Amino acid sequence: MKIEEGKYSIAELLDWYRKKDLVANEEYQRAGRLWPTSAKSYFIDTILKSFPFPKVYFHEKLDKATKRPRREIVDGQQRLNCIFDFVDGKFALGKNAPGYEGQRFAGLPENTQEDFLTYTVSVDVIRNAERADILQMFRRMNAYTLPLNDAEKRHSEYFGEFKDWVNTMLDQFGQLFTDWNILTSRLVVRMADAELITDLALAIEEGIVSTSPAKLKSLYARYESAFPRRDEFTEKLSSTFEAITIGLSEIQGTYAMRTHVFHSLVCALLHNKYGLPGVAEAIDMPPTGSFYTDRESAIYGIKQLAVAHESKDTSQFPDYVAAALEGGNRAAQRTTRIKWLCRALRGEIR
Repeated sequence: MKIEEGKYSIAELLDWYRKKDLVANEEYQRAGRLWPTSAKSYFIDTILKSFPFPKVYFHEKLDKATKRPRREIVDGQQRLNCIFDFVDGKFALGKNAPGYEGQRFAGLPENTQEDFLTYTVSVDVIRNAERADILQMFRRMNAYTLPLNDAEKRHSEYFGEFKDWVNTMLDQFGQLFTDWNILTSRLVVRMADAELITDLALAIEEGIVSTSPAKLKSLYARYESAFPRRDEFTEKLSSTFEAITIGLSEIQGTYAMRTHVFHSLVCALLHNKYGLPGVAEAIDMPPTGSFYTDRESAIYGIKQLAVAHESKDTSQFPDYVAAALEGGNRAAQRTTRIKWLCRALRGEIR
């Protein structure tokens, strides 16, 4: 077996596909649901923005009848079919392709079409191999791959509207998590940022609850085909993140940016402004209609809680410090943290 790495333009791949010099081999493709239009749109936007995507694999052999090389797609069929379908005008781009919403390939500016067709795809071409060799190759490759965590499993299993919303939110606000040291780059690579967004969506949906992989997965499943509250969720989280980055920038670098505390802070802001299900009763504090009462007082209060957390000082806020130190995603600790953070945002910590 011989494997050679190559780079081919979309135009070249399309030419091979139309001449039937490039075909899919269904034996190697994993069974699964076809991508919905939202997933296709996001993938095409990836190419339009010149981001890379994982390499595909071809098995090349000589067609004895035509004396021409025949290339079988052994991995990457959905990606390539999506590209070919888009060029053939079979679907239009959606909201997750900003600047191109509603556009089909033929409607794109000429220079954009040219950039798309000249985009290069990384391909490993397998030659002089039998089916058993190829299967063993993938088996050996997978033997050295880290097992998927829960967030990665959700993103590999679902391709629908909720996953698309999570991706769109991360495109817009994902940099906040690393710039403010809420998540490390290593955690982001393992999709901890997607899990955090999903966990916050769960709070908007259900209020203060203990998180579990099953509950987070249920959101992906529930909103796989349609996500009717998408605009509402987007507005609430977007405005809350902006309230943090613009109005509360002085808390950057404090213990309020610990991942579990940040989650509680976002929930406190959401509850103050919009109300979260059942939270008014849980903490005996109804929504106020604003993120915070006074900016300076809010920053002061959050910093006081953060300093107590960092120093493990239980003299002023013992229950908050205990809940912050315990960390985790359990409802009881979250309720305590959210109550104190709501108080800070309302200027009640002096």
